[in-house]
Amino acid sequence: MEITRLVLPGPSPTARDAVLLCASLARLYDAGATAVVCDAAAVTSPGLASVEALARLRLTAGARPFRITGAPPALRALLDLVGLVELLGEAEEREPPGGVQEGVEPDDLAV
Repeated sequence: MEITRLVLPGPSPTARDAVLLCASLARLYDAGATAVVCDAAAVTSPGLASVEALARLRLTAGARPFRITGAPPALRALLDLVGLVELLGEAEEREPPGGVQEGVEPDDLAV
């Protein structure tokens, strides 16, 4: 599978950038991209427009493979604060990673 790279502009994407990035992402998939990795390393001063850009990109990707990499700590913290840390593809705190099942003992009480 060939992975295509999309780079978020820094230090903070604007609402206008979000529209342009979503159009670029749609064109990449239309041109045959099978998976896209969004590089967020340049986003050093994230704001709500950065969150909007990432959320809109995820929606634009739909069910197609899309991953965000390189998110600096400030962006990770902001995504966690607004409840969208799952955009980074990481399990939330106190939540098991996807595909992991908790074990159940025979003598456990039903909750």
